[in-house]
Amino acid sequence: MFRRTHIRLTLLNSLVFIVLISILGSIIYFYTDNRLYQDVNRSLMESVNHFQQQPGVDNDDHDSPGPRFMKRDPRIMTLLWQGEGKQLIGEQGRETELFSGKEEQIRPKKLNSLQDVVAGGFSYRYIAFDVNTTAGKVTVQFIRNVNSEKELLDRLILIMFIGCGIGVVCALVSGYFLAGRALVPIKKAWDKQQEFVSDASHELRTPLAVIQAKTDVLFRNPKATIQDKIHDISTISKESRRLSKLVTNLLTLARSDSNQLEMKKQEFQIDELLKEILLQFEDIALYQEKSIHLEAPEPVAFCGDKERIHQLIVILLDNAMKYTNEGGEILLSCLQSHSSIILSVMDTGIGIPEQDIPRIFDRFFQSDKTRTSAEGTGLGLSIAKWIIDKHHGKVKVNSSLGKGTSIEIVFPRTQKN
Repeated sequence: MFRRTHIRLTLLNSLVFIVLISILGSIIYFYTDNRLYQDVNRSLMESVNHFQQQPGVDNDDHDSPGPRFMKRDPRIMTLLWQGEGKQLIGEQGRETELFSGKEEQIRPKKLNSLQDVVAGGFSYRYIAFDVNTTAGKVTVQFIRNVNSEKELLDRLILIMFIGCGIGVVCALVSGYFLAGRALVPIKKAWDKQQEFVSDASHELRTPLAVIQAKTDVLFRNPKATIQDKIHDISTISKESRRLSKLVTNLLTLARSDSNQLEMKKQEFQIDELLKEILLQFEDIALYQEKSIHLEAPEPVAFCGDKERIHQLIVILLDNAMKYTNEGGEILLSCLQSHSSIILSVMDTGIGIPEQDIPRIFDRFFQSDKTRTSAEGTGLGLSIAKWIIDKHHGKVKVNSSLGKGTSIEIVFPRTQKN
């Protein structure tokens, strides 16, 4: 799949490069052409103006004695043609012998406009116009050799063709390289998606398999009472809740990836929120013979999504409770500075191996399960990290095996939408 996409992107990138090279080459060519022939065109037109301003030259005066052949540019030759077939009747210039026997090639075909001709292997540019004289209508032709300009343009075209050929090769190579670079994040996203689907399928399969097995056991004894099968029913209920939580977390992450979830930020007292959450955990901590404390010495106003911050704190406290043994302590604190609000959750639990700390926010990642009996899906901290990022916060994790873990979150006081 990626191979075809790579080839298509290579062709597309190469086509863009080739079009840009062609446009640049055309601009250079036409600019050079204009600059090279600008002096030629100007000198020819000045010769025409200079000729028409001479005494005795009047295009409408049939009694005019005839023109005086004068020109300003010595590189320009003047040729006179007369009659219906335009016979060459006079010529001036030191190179006029070049036109002997080549009258048909240089005879003016159009009047009053700049034209190009080739005669005797040389390139010329001319302008011709009619003049009425006492001898009849005469066609005056000013002509100038432009062989050097033509050779320079031909050489430029050759260089441009060679350059375009090299450019096409470079465009293909560059296109292939850029296509490969463009596909890197796509491949990573694809691999992460495949891994996510695989892990999600595995996590969903486990509770579903337990529910199905326990349901089959119930069907084998249709006359059994609820009291007889209380253990199996309890297991089904437990796995159903676990499955529901897993699906909810998966849906949250899927919506967060597609930016379907928006943060409804408003100002609230975060210290009051922490007190409410702590009340929910105190009974659980007491039952599990653990102590939990809150350190919030002053009121702290925070602008954020209250529900998501609530979810964040619950995830962190739930993790701390899960990995802290009996007799352990958990401390939840909230402090503020002139620019930041600092939340931290510290516990005296089993800790996290140093090599696992960078990965604890990855989806479905769970540290060594042999060290604890706590069950989880590995999605809670991923959701926590998403909430932190949406509030432009930064998180720092410190942990030591057997001593505990500290998670510190720093939020800016001024939140952006």
